[in-house]
Amino acid sequence: MDKLVSFNLYGDFGMLKKPDTNEPVYLTYNMLHKPALLGILGAILGLRGFQKQKELPEYYSLLNELKVGIKPLQHENGNFSKTIIKYNNSTGMASEEQGGNLMIAEQTLVKPAYQCFICLSSDNRLHIRLLDMILSYSAEYIPYLGKNDCSVWWENAEEHSFQVFEPIEDFKIDSIFIKDKPVKEGKTEEVYFSLLRVNLEESPFMYFENLPIGYIGAPLFQYEFRSFAFTNATLKSEYPLPENFSVLKLDSGSIIQVF
Repeated sequence: MDKLVSFNLYGDFGMLKKPDTNEPVYLTYNMLHKPALLGILGAILGLRGFQKQKELPEYYSLLNELKVGIKPLQHENGNFSKTIIKYNNSTGMASEEQGGNLMIAEQTLVKPAYQCFICLSSDNRLHIRLLDMILSYSAEYIPYLGKNDCSVWWENAEEHSFQVFEPIEDFKIDSIFIKDKPVKEGKTEEVYFSLLRVNLEESPFMYFENLPIGYIGAPLFQYEFRSFAFTNATLKSEYPLPENFSVLKLDSGSIIQVF
């Protein structure tokens, strides 16, 4: 990878359905995850989605090697507002139950926003086409966040200079990141010398969520999960991050993990 592009992704609503939901209400992930982001990139490129059972879609087969980073925007300590939307389909075509009336309740993200980072190679023609389309704000298909009635758009697309980050002092990670060790053990002890520093923007927080990072292939075709964290806490230089996922320092000084 020798190119890094980012864009800010916005939507009025989003529904990143959790596959293990066994309740009257279908639940959503809070954070955008990699398989969903790859689906958005596939829509931009015009690649085919899911066509057959037990067969991975074209976009995933072509894009799953991409390294991506994700940073939530306009959030509250990593969380987005959520609401419950109820659907009632009484056409008789959507349910085999008596009466043919399908009733669904879905937890839905309200005003989700994420900064997405994509690592690309200038030697890959598909990567260069994706880069050009992101920077020109063009797409073959309308991208959406989990459901086709939750369309999204992007702004502030830009390329970044970057270098691999090697911590020699305490640091902060500005994106979500995969963790193997408890973040609580790795954060520094911050001392506040002035009450003026204690406000909602500066109050430390830690957010955790198990998120999909890809699909397990045949015979299961299920999500593969990792444990993610998002925090504004400062981490000790010796805090161990998984070695098989790169940490990058951008020209702006921001530090992100790509996975």
